Amino acid sequence: MSTKLQRHKLSSLIEVKRGQSISGEYYASEGVHIRLTLANFDYINGGFKVDSQKDDLFYTGPIKPECLLKEGDIITPLTEQALGLLGSTARIPESGKYVQSGDIALVTCKEGLLDPNFCYYLLPSKQVKKQLAAGSQQTKIRHTSPDAIKACVVDIPDFEQQKKIGKYLSLLDRKISLNRAINKNLEALAKQIYDYWFVQFDFPDENGRPYKSSGGKMVWNEKLKREIPIDWEVVKLSDYLKVYIDKISPTDVKEDDRYAPIEVIPRHKMSFSEFAPIENAVSGLCRFKRKHILLSNRRVYFHKVCIAAFDGLTRDTVIIMEPLSGNNLAYSYQLVNDDVFIEYATRNSYGSEQPVFSWEGARNYNVLKPSDNLDIRYSDFINPIIEGVLRNEVEIETLIKLRNELLPLLMNGQVTIE
Repeated sequence: MSTKLQRHKLSSLIEVKRGQSISGEYYASEGVHIRLTLANFDYINGGFKVDSQKDDLFYTGPIKPECLLKEGDIITPLTEQALGLLGSTARIPESGKYVQSGDIALVTCKEGLLDPNFCYYLLPSKQVKKQLAAGSQQTKIRHTSPDAIKACVVDIPDFEQQKKIGKYLSLLDRKISLNRAINKNLEALAKQIYDYWFVQFDFPDENGRPYKSSGGKMVWNEKLKREIPIDWEVVKLSDYLKVYIDKISPTDVKEDDRYAPIEVIPRHKMSFSEFAPIENAVSGLCRFKRKHILLSNRRVYFHKVCIAAFDGLTRDTVIIMEPLSGNNLAYSYQLVNDDVFIEYATRNSYGSEQPVFSWEGARNYNVLKPSDNLDIRYSDFINPIIEGVLRNEVEIETLIKLRNELLPLLMNGQVTIE
């Protein structure tokens, strides 16, 4: 069932205000307030994301009261550093923390005319993005303005239908956010237990007590330059993992292949659901399988180590690994997810501009092999957690696809929510 649409200029529906000028002299690596950047927009999947590329995000300078944003405020970029960024929206996740900078606009809806939830999805819609792209200043990096945004013309349903559409799409996004929050907690649990057992050596002894804290015997290990539990061995990473190589030609790429180059692999995250357009898969291609471990070999200090939630393609800028024993995935993953391994990989990378780490460097890394099959016991406990994380990532992908397919149909009135 279709619905009747009404034409409006956005200036009659919203206010758009530019943020304050922020001087670099007040950038800091710690503090109370965080300056918003264009990297806070997840323009591929939508929504707010943490800027993990900078280490000076805190702002210690003077702040205009109206530029210290509140939870739920809608923001949109005024500068396009990546193609497709203009028109993106994000919601502020926490009040009194984020400072609106000059290349970001705050969008507020006029009460009773435009539903805020509907507005959040209207601005990234094709009808608005096309107008912003056509009217943007044509420089190497394109720009728009509050007036240019308000000059856009939109065809939208009445206010009651807006509220229904906004609520439905918000529920989808809420489920996506819930899955991400669950995964974050599951990942933290898996890492915490690994640290207790294999870093602090407080794994359960034969009496169920924490080994080292209860006086368990420790011996000096010359290879690791530290004490380790008696009867534990030091082996090479290649005793747990092997490299997986399945190179393919661009002509072998299928339309339904999922392409996950280094750019979409996240930092400090167990898995992911994002992938890039398949038409970008043009060179250096390699296949990977579900539950393979993917390690970025460029700038390895970015700590991009993930377990694949699906079969897919990547490039040769990613080292693909699989456990020698299928039931030891959890322990094998944590070996290369450990900060100590990342530091080792960083030291043993070569090249200056984009240091590269190789499998030859990885395979000779010294790792602990516990006694009493403690690595297997850990994996038996954690592997179901990993399975849950991967399932949630696949569901996130499905929900995002559903949302993105419904969005234009709801916005142009082809589909109505009863």
